[in-house]
Amino acid sequence: MASLNTEPTGKSDYCEWTVTGMDCGSCTAKIKNALGRMPGVSDIEIGLMTERLRLRLAPGGPSPEAIEATVRGLGFGIAAHKSQAEPNPPAIHEDHHDHGTGHQHDDPQERGLPWYNTGKGRLVLVSGLLLAAAWIVDHSVSAQFGNWAFIAACLIGLVPVARRAFAALRLGQPFTIESLMTIAAIGAIAINASEEAALVVFLFAVGEVLEGVAAGKARDSIRALANLVPKTALLLVDGATREVPADSLAVGQTVLVRPGDRVPADGEIIAGTSGIDESPVTGESLPRTRGPGEAVFAGSINTEAVLQLRVTKAAADNTIARIIRLVEDAEEARAPTERFIDRFSRWYMPAIVLLAAAVALLPPLAFAQAWDTWIYRGLALLLIGCPCALVISVPASIASALSSGARRGLLMKGGVVMEATAGVTHVAFDKTGTLTHGRPQVTDVVDLGASGENRILAVAATVEAGSSHPLAQAILKRAAQAGAALLPGSNAKVLPGRGVAATVDGAEAWVASPRHAAEAGVLDEPSLSRAAALEQEGKTVAVVYHADGSLGLIAMRDELRADAVEAMRQLRGMGIGAVILTGDNPRTAAAIAGILGVDYRAEMLPEQKLEAIRELGRSGSVMMIGDGINDAPALKQAAVGVAMGSGTDVALETADAAVLRDRVTDIPAKIRLARAAMANIRQNITLALGLKAVFLITSVFGITGLWIAILADTGATVLVTLNALRLLRFDPEQEA
Repeated sequence: MASLNTEPTGKSDYCEWTVTGMDCGSCTAKIKNALGRMPGVSDIEIGLMTERLRLRLAPGGPSPEAIEATVRGLGFGIAAHKSQAEPNPPAIHEDHHDHGTGHQHDDPQERGLPWYNTGKGRLVLVSGLLLAAAWIVDHSVSAQFGNWAFIAACLIGLVPVARRAFAALRLGQPFTIESLMTIAAIGAIAINASEEAALVVFLFAVGEVLEGVAAGKARDSIRALANLVPKTALLLVDGATREVPADSLAVGQTVLVRPGDRVPADGEIIAGTSGIDESPVTGESLPRTRGPGEAVFAGSINTEAVLQLRVTKAAADNTIARIIRLVEDAEEARAPTERFIDRFSRWYMPAIVLLAAAVALLPPLAFAQAWDTWIYRGLALLLIGCPCALVISVPASIASALSSGARRGLLMKGGVVMEATAGVTHVAFDKTGTLTHGRPQVTDVVDLGASGENRILAVAATVEAGSSHPLAQAILKRAAQAGAALLPGSNAKVLPGRGVAATVDGAEAWVASPRHAAEAGVLDEPSLSRAAALEQEGKTVAVVYHADGSLGLIAMRDELRADAVEAMRQLRGMGIGAVILTGDNPRTAAAIAGILGVDYRAEMLPEQKLEAIRELGRSGSVMMIGDGINDAPALKQAAVGVAMGSGTDVALETADAAVLRDRVTDIPAKIRLARAAMANIRQNITLALGLKAVFLITSVFGITGLWIAILADTGATVLVTLNALRLLRFDPEQEA
């Protein structure tokens, strides 16, 4: 997903690169701070885990080559790829600030190489060999020659670090770990601690390698998503197949998928029936049998028979691409905790520098203490002051949790959503397509006006012809089975929460609920009683009518999802309340709610659902689950809006999160994952701050020295990252 994108707008262009070598949040801040000083550069976004740099260049501003030179000057690798239009600029922009750290970085070409073949690895090997040679000279020749050998080892290993320190300094960033390392090493040599100075340079290099390896593991799971879609596809044209790049497929084309092949695009089966293994995309463990008319995801595996698919989504908009975009964009939607850490780190580093200066200067000046002793302790404080571990504590956990969720079809749009999900106290469910399969079937057609069943179905199908709603699809399917042909129709429009209207055979016709038909004055008492009796059986009833009277009733029933009852049990066990908000009739809603053991509100218009979410929000944090256009306002109003994977594009775009497997139990699983992520973040922050506090105290009192200080810094970063990586193995489906 890494490419250089330019979008001519007449005013400015968006550009995108891949940047490698970023090991912590401070690395992204360092780049952003440097680029932000360049005139004509704006809207800078940098993703740590996705290694993505995106920004806007104004006409007359710096060229892409100048951007690349600046990034390389800071010691990072950067690569621009094939241009690709980006019609929509990013919607979320957050301020990132430099926290005073930076690192030795690698080139994009080094990705995937063993550590010892990378720039960081080579620095470790060279520093280690020089340190070993200095020790040999010190023990076999003389202490004086050994001292010079340690000085040489230190300075040679320090050269690349000092070069990056000066590059950052020229860009107005004096507080980087490179500058602190340079000062500490030279200061240690000045007070005759050359052996320790050389050891610190070596340990710094080792720490950089460990940080890079740990961060790389976090990125691997994100990169793996892009590899789910095959590179090529078998395009079917006039009965013949030819191999084409999968990303060149266009909507409407037909592809052939052989047994064992991965599906190259989101599509609809037009010929063949086979088992589809969706586990790579949604985590669904058992293959599902799919046949003509059913949808399949790009990246899923055809397990049994040859299939012909009609492509329904371009490569840039298929399920895998949307998941990758969610994960990439999620880094910009930072959690409140992360923003707090960001603000904290802004003053943390300068405060540590001032403290280190005070420790080095005050005791000798005010109390005639030994300069060497207190300068040494001040230098140790400088190294401990690096906030790498603290800054990476939140994004590493968020990225791991997002990746873990994406493998199971649990999508969340960033840290803000994850933190909000962890705090959910109420869950509101839509009914049709959410708690039920969303595939209702017509069970009864009742003639109220001597029109005949086929006439009722024909009028209803014509009114519903353009709708994707599950109830509309049920009517259309039954009409097709009965041979009821569509009539001339036009001006179809949705009446939110009420029904659908259209002009059929030159006259206005409606398909609406019994309540709204009664309000229109076209449903008499006997007909209302008949509708009520059908609703008592747990069926949804639609009335087909003209302005002068009703034609008939169509009753449909939609079965509960098999895991709905279990999902409600899990939510209760987590201390979370649940309620059904549905536009369906009270009798059907009561029947469903009774089985699930939850509260319900029926016959709700979209604005009433919106108000219900606001009301629930006054007593806690609300998550709304829905799948239809009618649910979009409520999804937006809720603290967390979740769209079912089979839902409309409007619901998926409006929602903060999605569940691709259409499992109701994925809702408690999503909440468990978010809670685990927030617990992991708290552990990381405690670990980072705890280690800093301990070694700050021990350094001031002379208990620990320079090499322990650098271990405390890089060690804390590695520990925090490894702790975050535990979330990649977390199974949110398992109850605690």
